[in-house]
Amino acid sequence: MSFQIGGIRSIVARSGMKISIVVPAFNEEKLISETLRRINTAAAAFSERGWGSELIVCDNNSTDRTAELAKEAGAQVVFEPVNQIARARNTGASAASGDWLLFIDADSHPQPELFADVARAIESGDCLAGGSTVKLDASPLAGRLAIVVWNCISRSTRSCAGSFIFCEASAFRRIGGFSLELFVTEELELSKRLRKLAKESGKRIVILHQHPLTTSSRKLGLYSGWEHVRFMGRTVLGFGRTLKSAKECHIWYDGRR
Repeated sequence: MSFQIGGIRSIVARSGMKISIVVPAFNEEKLISETLRRINTAAAAFSERGWGSELIVCDNNSTDRTAELAKEAGAQVVFEPVNQIARARNTGASAASGDWLLFIDADSHPQPELFADVARAIESGDCLAGGSTVKLDASPLAGRLAIVVWNCISRSTRSCAGSFIFCEASAFRRIGGFSLELFVTEELELSKRLRKLAKESGKRIVILHQHPLTTSSRKLGLYSGWEHVRFMGRTVLGFGRTLKSAKECHIWYDGRR
């Protein structure tokens, strides 16, 4: 918790705090082991504060060794039979027992410094939820430019990238979790509801930026530029209807790895 002394905010260590790290995963046998290794290393930022943590992987109906490898890495594995990122995150969250939820994608690698930034945001006492700017592990110029634009939008609008979201568990449950109507951009819709709740409760949404999350650029190589442009065009012309169809959102759901 925090309090004011002479106009200066003092931060009190929150002993007994527990962080639930939730990783949704669909056919991620190529990346899941390294991702969980990075997460376990970064989680030292929590244990150094005397906080507990748990690592939950939601196997989203994988047909490969994702669940097996996650268990070998020490994660608790839960199963979600319906292929949908929102459902996988919600199912993982339903198994969580922490005070805070931290959602990380299976193709993303956090630094210990980023987890430390999360801990400081929690310790501030006035943070309801937050996210992080991102950087691609490798990308052509167009991809790098797109990330620069996204990071500017994210920070200015306090919109969280789906690859990294942290939130008070009670707030997440209060607003009903991720929307099951959406197959992509569910993180933007969640961010909108979190901003509203933060305003009502006198708290804030933070986008951390000093230690960006490294995330995979594989979709830029696995799918052609035309496929990306076609999806965006159909989304704009269809007023977002494509976002509610797994078939239309095949870039995320066809299992290409």
